[in-house]
Amino acid sequence: MTPAAIIPFGPSWSAGFRRGTDVELRGWVQIALAWCDEADAIAMRHFRRDVTVERKPDRSFVTIADRSIEELIRARIAESFPKHGVVGEEFGTDAPGASVKWYVDPIDATHNYIRGVPIFATLMAVERDGELQAAVISAPALGQRWGGWRGGGAWAMSTLITGDARRLTVSRIADLADAQVLYSSLTDLERSGLAPGMPRVRAGSWRERGFGDFWGYTLLAEGAAEAMVEVGLKPWDAAAPFLLVEEAGGRATDFKGNRTFTGASFLATNGTLHERIRLDLAQLAG
Repeated sequence: MTPAAIIPFGPSWSAGFRRGTDVELRGWVQIALAWCDEADAIAMRHFRRDVTVERKPDRSFVTIADRSIEELIRARIAESFPKHGVVGEEFGTDAPGASVKWYVDPIDATHNYIRGVPIFATLMAVERDGELQAAVISAPALGQRWGGWRGGGAWAMSTLITGDARRLTVSRIADLADAQVLYSSLTDLERSGLAPGMPRVRAGSWRERGFGDFWGYTLLAEGAAEAMVEVGLKPWDAAAPFLLVEEAGGRATDFKGNRTFTGASFLATNGTLHERIRLDLAQLAG
């Protein structure tokens, strides 16, 4: 990934990271969307039911839907792409040395899911030789999906079979005073110690809201917000949003400005406001 000193962004720049043909990468998106039909059915079968909730060793929650969806997707990957690796939330890493890896979050926002909040999704992203190439986000309770691939753009679509898709473009707002800033948890940001300037960012923005998890990134990619600020993500949480934001014309880094989806912090913006917000988060602005 590129260091903070290099700060380009935009669809043409994002396309430069393509590691495959358009046909291949688009095919990955299409097959992942087909798998989402099955994953969505599992998620909705248990949603707002008396689903059993367990705690994992790291104290995070897991449900039968999380495990069933990841088992399904792993099986589909093994059938279709036996040489590909998998990095998943529930069952770890398979074939870590594979040049192509799938990052799988079976239910992003499990806390929402178990409380009956309809903002949850299945996330999949494909990485080749260290660069993310394709991604899909499916939110069945919202009836929405998002997907993208390097050089092919980022797209929003309905879960209904309508055949239509809408290309996503981040906003062009260049003044923080006109920007909508999103975040997942102010408590987590404060406890992390990584964003001492978050109060400054919030106070300087036009509007701030706690639209957390995957949804904040899709709103950013759709041009409905200018920044999403979060800490504590795992690679399977951040991989799909990372690709979607870059293909929509935005920028995604950690709070130090490193282009990565595996760090302790994650800042995604429309690109234009990235450095202003990043420096404010660190309280480095004048």
